Amino acid sequence: MTDATPTPYSTVSSHFIADWLTALRPLCSDAQFLSFLKSADLVAEAASDQGRVTLDQIVRLYQLAAVETGDEMMGLWSRPIRPRALQHLLTSVREATSLSSGLYRFCTFWNLLLDDYQFDLMDTDDALVLRLAPLGPAQPQRFGHMLILKLAHGLMSWLARYEVPVQAVDFCFDRPVFHEDYAVIFPAPVHFGSLVTSLTFNRSVLTPVHTRSATDLGRFLENAPRDWIFTRSSEHTQSLRVRSYLSQNAWETANLSAAARAMNMTPRTLMRRLEADGTSFQAIKDALRRDIAIRNLQADRMSIEAIAQDLGFSSAANFHKAFQRWTGHTPSVYRRRRAEAR
Repeated sequence: MTDATPTPYSTVSSHFIADWLTALRPLCSDAQFLSFLKSADLVAEAASDQGRVTLDQIVRLYQLAAVETGDEMMGLWSRPIRPRALQHLLTSVREATSLSSGLYRFCTFWNLLLDDYQFDLMDTDDALVLRLAPLGPAQPQRFGHMLILKLAHGLMSWLARYEVPVQAVDFCFDRPVFHEDYAVIFPAPVHFGSLVTSLTFNRSVLTPVHTRSATDLGRFLENAPRDWIFTRSSEHTQSLRVRSYLSQNAWETANLSAAARAMNMTPRTLMRRLEADGTSFQAIKDALRRDIAIRNLQADRMSIEAIAQDLGFSSAANFHKAFQRWTGHTPSVYRRRRAEAR
């Protein structure tokens, strides 16, 4: 993978992980489940419809639950995925000589473990499509479908040593209310309500690769899922390019015109492209401010007044109003609820 950092300050909504928590809950006792949430600092988010979840929280919960439950997919599939399965998958995939053969090995491995679904590769003139087809009537587990597709993309990027471009992502379930969270996960257009869940690669990106070492494999396992669950790309949508620009510039000077100049286009063109992504410059700015505020409040190292000033608000009162609009709580209530949940 590239050494670039993940999308700055990315968070997803608590709705995004709700399916995961639902699958995880029957695998453990009440005390163990609460212990998982506390260790991942997720108690407040799990109880809130407007909670925001960070990459660090997702990583901590995954690393705890995958080990403690004895199921590396944590109840997301009908059959438990026993410990060390991911290690065996990497051992197989790392011997691939090309990305297409890596995808074939990925399919072969999972088809030995999954009961209700089967992976296949559909080959066209210009694309290779990894499809997750049901073997009978099945209710798709949204987080499970997302996670296993992201694992495939993460493994291909690990083999290639850069984030492999994705042409399209399709899910067989209806578009959820938290659909915007998928843009943080996948560097590609995401479609819902498709016949099958699938990941499409342009054939031109499926290049030969060099075998990964055992040391590389160990590092990937140790970091899992940090190295593959969130996208590192800032180029796949105009909105993420703008978000990256905003994160690197002072709030006072980071306006639409300045962003457009930095991207060598007119403000009108930038506005049109953001509209095509279903967003706006102000919406991206607000989302980044929200996510930075959440990070700083969780870290508990800055006063609320200092956070407001750092984010370019003219007063702490204006920051309070904005944060309550974003999360349903004022910054002080949000910080207190998190402290009480620990």
